[in-house]
Amino acid sequence: MLVVLVLLVTVAMRVAIVTVVVYLLLPRGPLCPHCGIEMVPLRNRFFDRLLPALQRRWCLECGWDGVVRRVRAAPNHSIDVMSRAARS
Repeated sequence: MLVVLVLLVTVAMRVAIVTVVVYLLLPRGPLCPHCGIEMVPLRNRFFDRLLPALQRRWCLECGWDGVVRRVRAAPNHSIDVMSRAARS
């Protein structure tokens, strides 16, 4: 029984390592990896709920389509500063 457990853990670790490496190899952000133009997001409710960290995108310029990692938008602090300045 211990041998079976060790083999299952070994297989699970391999799957985890491959998943992390594939995720890190995916292009990041909305820019096309081939031509650098911003790509159009393709919406799919099932895919968006299943894997929220990934997004399908399509480049209108060169036709590349694929899966990219989502990038969180950086908070825009200049709007906060401008609104505070306008109040004073």
